Amino acid sequence: MEYSIVLPTSQKKMTLRELLEKEWLVPRKVRHFLRVRKNVWRNHQPINFHEFVYANDIITLQIEEEDYNYQNVTAGSKENITVLFEDEHLVVVNKPVGIKTHPNQPEETGTLLNDLTAYLAEQDERPYVVHRLDKETSGAILFAKNPFVLPILGRLLEEKKIYRRYQAVVWGKLTQDCTIDKKIGRNRHDHRKQIIDERHGKTAITHVKVHQAHQKTSEIYCTLATGRTHQIRVHLASLGHPVVGDPLYQNKKGARLALHAYEMNLLHPFTQEQIQITAQPGLW
Repeated sequence: MEYSIVLPTSQKKMTLRELLEKEWLVPRKVRHFLRVRKNVWRNHQPINFHEFVYANDIITLQIEEEDYNYQNVTAGSKENITVLFEDEHLVVVNKPVGIKTHPNQPEETGTLLNDLTAYLAEQDERPYVVHRLDKETSGAILFAKNPFVLPILGRLLEEKKIYRRYQAVVWGKLTQDCTIDKKIGRNRHDHRKQIIDERHGKTAITHVKVHQAHQKTSEIYCTLATGRTHQIRVHLASLGHPVVGDPLYQNKKGARLALHAYEMNLLHPFTQEQIQITAQPGLW
């Protein structure tokens, strides 16, 4: 696998070792192989790890596939994939409602990852999971297209530098914007569910903005300051405004879980391009 990356104009002067370790989060084992194999070039010339790199330099790396572990995934149907953004390093697709993000068992099929595997196979590429959406949730979801960029995207996610905004329709008339700050933990009596657990749970913060309130339902936007399992669903249910169609956290019937990952914004880790994605058609 060969990658050529043009360092952005904002790139600070640093050694190649610092770039690989601190900026690109290349694992120690892979850095070792790059060094001993002399598989790194700057502007098409060999470069040592102690040498400096600068803005607009072209850094080329040759990485052996066996340097990274990859769990083989059965190819599904590429026709199920709707691409919202794609380049050589990452891909954002519009996840349909009702399918899982990835298999839990090697032989499992019918997930988004299976279908994306089939789509990328035509380019001789593979998908790597960065984050997930619940089976009942639709919308924009990000995958890495190579193991090189995967830890960088993971760090951006942890540092809340990948902005995601959700649409939701909830039961009841919710008229005011609010921030829900309630800890979430696992429901010991039902492994499928999470609960509000201020004593033993993990910090969870959801920002809610009302789009339009009706007599029986309300259309809202939610942004996450944390990323707990079922966070939006648990938080809204705790207010007495569960998401319409939620099969776990309310008893009323709905056609589907009315939760959609509508917007995603991120700064591309290599090009520094601001990527803004909207997953149409959304809920309204």
